[in-house]
Amino acid sequence: MSVSQEKFKELLKEKGLKVTNQRLLVLEVLAEHRDKHMAAEDIYELVKEDYPDIGLATIYRTVQLLLEMQLVDRINLDDGCARYEIGELFLGEAKHHHHHLICKTCGKVLPFKDDLLEELEGHIEEATGFHVLDHELKFYGQCKECLDRQDSTEKHVEV
Repeated sequence: MSVSQEKFKELLKEKGLKVTNQRLLVLEVLAEHRDKHMAAEDIYELVKEDYPDIGLATIYRTVQLLLEMQLVDRINLDDGCARYEIGELFLGEAKHHHHHLICKTCGKVLPFKDDLLEELEGHIEEATGFHVLDHELKFYGQCKECLDRQDSTEKHVEV
């Protein structure tokens, strides 16, 4: 059993949840694919490899429960599909220091860890008395690969 599974078991117990294979497998899949933003169907395909009897409905229920327990985070990338990733709180990190860069050309989503909004949050609280608990920030543009491809295409056209 991996060290992460021991951590998963401990956290599930702390949250008052039963430790089940389904919950462990969903958490492990999300942890192993930290750099991906996975739909429930993506999680299902990977869990099914080790647990072929699992159903998609079980994945949906498990993800919803883990979401409510703040062990996973839901991400809306404005494509009509709910995506999930292992929670920042689960990993022992601050909740809101994770943003997304979304390429409008190829659809690639890149995580961006720097959080430059702490000063703004402090200003908001000072000015309004509103305490910010979390925020979500998405930047839309073009990734380096798409920009490079565009530049090389434009150079060929100019010749």
